This record gives sequence, structure tokens and C-alpha cells, in this order.
Amino acid sequence: MSISREASETLGLQALTWLVGNDDLLHVFLGASGASVDDLKTQAGNSDFLVSVLDFLTMDDAWVMAFCDETGRAYTDPMIAAQVLGGTSKTHWT
Repeated sequence: MSISREASETLGLQALTWLVGNDDLLHVFLGASGASVDDLKTQAGNSDFLVSVLDFLTMDDAWVMAFCDETGRAYTDPMIAAQVLGGTSKTHWT
């Protein structure tokens, strides 16, 4: 299944919104990424930033499942969207 770039950006924004609504996980993301609360606002339209949000989300199956269950997405959508937004730099060899 493929997702368009626009749909991938929308999914990234949904993931960011979901993350902002989860106080405990948001602090983990901020600490792991080095992003600030202001970055969440100013970088929301930046594809590279949305890739970092999706990469963080896909680090844990429980997070993916919680996000997808809440938003009605397929469990594979966040990874596919991250790959679309990341381009060839997201190629996995394993």
C-alpha cells in the first residue's frame, strides 16, 4: 500500500497532535529529540520534523497501536508515511 506525500504529512500532523495530547510521552519525545515546546508549533509544517515524530512513534509497538486505534489508521500507516516523507534516506536494508 502506498500513501501520497500529502496524506503522509497529514498523518504526521495527526501523530504530532496525538503526541501533544499525551503528557507523559510528549516529555519523552522532547527529551529524546531535543525539541522544545516552541519547536512543536514552529516545525509542525516541516516534513523533516514530522519524520522525527513518526520515527519516534514507531519505536514502540504499543505507541503505534494506541495512535492507530485512536485515529482509525492501519498499524502500518505511520511507518509508510515516515518512509514517504523521508525519501530514500529511510531505506532499510534488513
